[in-house]
Amino acid sequence: MKSALALALAIAAGCSSSSAQSLPHVPAGFTIERIANISAARELAFAPNGDLFAGTMGADVFIVPNAEGKPDPPRVFASVDSAPAAGVALANDKLYIGAQFAVYEVDYRTGDRHARKAPRRIASVRTSGVSSDHVTTSVTVAAGKLYASIGSSCNVCDPEVDNTRATIQRIENGKLIAQAVHIRNAIALTANPDTQTLWAGVAGQDELSQGHPYEIFDAVTARRDVSDYGWPYCYENRRPIGGHSCDRVVVPRVVFPAYVTPIGAAFYPVFMQGSHAFPARYRGGAFVTVHGSWHRPLQPPAVLFIPMHGDGPQHAVNWNDPSAQSREFVGGYQDAAGNRSGRPTGVAVGPRGDLFVADDQSGNIYRIRVK
Repeated sequence: MKSALALALAIAAGCSSSSAQSLPHVPAGFTIERIANISAARELAFAPNGDLFAGTMGADVFIVPNAEGKPDPPRVFASVDSAPAAGVALANDKLYIGAQFAVYEVDYRTGDRHARKAPRRIASVRTSGVSSDHVTTSVTVAAGKLYASIGSSCNVCDPEVDNTRATIQRIENGKLIAQAVHIRNAIALTANPDTQTLWAGVAGQDELSQGHPYEIFDAVTARRDVSDYGWPYCYENRRPIGGHSCDRVVVPRVVFPAYVTPIGAAFYPVFMQGSHAFPARYRGGAFVTVHGSWHRPLQPPAVLFIPMHGDGPQHAVNWNDPSAQSREFVGGYQDAAGNRSGRPTGVAVGPRGDLFVADDQSGNIYRIRVK
């Protein structure tokens, strides 16, 4: 929810003390270890052979070779001319990169450790050229289709500076087709691998009453029509602002407390057969990284887990308790005084069943597995 400048300053401050960071906390029965350090690491994506890609708040996308085994040191895989290159997705023999003003693709063959050619621009976003709030672009592939989410240019603005802002777009043959609109900042973009539904975790606006709006996580393509999320005039359970009609606005399937700021999301496959597969209670569920609030009261950074059945949460939304649907899976990033040792960003499930979490404050990449 904070400005791009403030975010960059916070990341820089955090990186200066990363060497003193202790490991985050994980539940009993799991281990966590740092496998790499990449400055300002953001979204994550896996190759079939266990190589891990990481977008960043800079111009570079990194690869961590053999992340599920004995990892090699991170190296730059590709660079773009439209930083930040925060979003990454791998599908269709392509690595897709979501950058501030464009989405790129790079030809990829399993085992590649560097880009064969320079990234190709396949679509333009933030077409006004205005660099303001929410400068990252997340990308993912669901049901064989490429999607990109582009955040709003401010906290509350209508109309927007261009029609790509505050949307999720489907990219087909270089054209953008709106899949969701009036969605303030859908940073946590992912696909449920068992249903191929596109899901988005969304950071809501500031300056409403304390504790509102709830942040949301929703199945965007579960509807035939374009999904309208109502920002900046509707929120939560179709609650209006200023007398606006919210009758056609989407009611989200999952909510979180206000200001936690979802950044990354990954579903755990139901039929994971890897050697490090998680217990059955995690199968089909979603892991969502929350960055923590930038203003007080300070919501702590964490990785949350939401039990799911297909595209339905195990527990329905409780509009009186936005924490009822999820529980903390990784914590310990913030002490009682509000001091932070890290802020989780990207999250991904490896081919062998490990869970990987990035941290853009410390730069650490963590691997979590069953003992």
